Amino acid sequence: MQEINRERQGELMGKKVAVFACSGIGKPLGSVAREIGYELTERVRPDNTVLTCLALLVVNDPEALKLIKENPVIAVDGCVLACARKCIESHGAPVVKAYQTIDFFKKHNDLKPEGITELNEAGKKLAAIAADELAGVVDEFVCGGGEK
Repeated sequence: MQEINRERQGELMGKKVAVFACSGIGKPLGSVAREIGYELTERVRPDNTVLTCLALLVVNDPEALKLIKENPVIAVDGCVLACARKCIESHGAPVVKAYQTIDFFKKHNDLKPEGITELNEAGKKLAAIAADELAGVVDEFVCGGGEK
């Protein structure tokens, strides 16, 4: 993962955090990654985050490219291939934090996600817990650490 220097970190402070999540095709943990994105941007920090489709980067969408160049970016991946993180970095933008859903599952292994098109309740709960944990990262960039 690319490191961001202090000067760049200062430039990103106070801006909305862009969230890019795995599309979750065919794997429950990919679906959890996608659900984490929804939870974080719709429930946990709706005023301070923006969720954007990862495929827009693949097709070089100008708005998506501008977003990753001008805002702090969080990548949430569903597996070790880390497609979200790699796609962002392939465009020369640093990822301020990258996560894999397996790490949240390891901490909360009583919540076994199942389902691909529709997650079971355990998968939804795992995503909600993960989004709550990511709130601190958003707060760090938006308002220097306190909830906003």
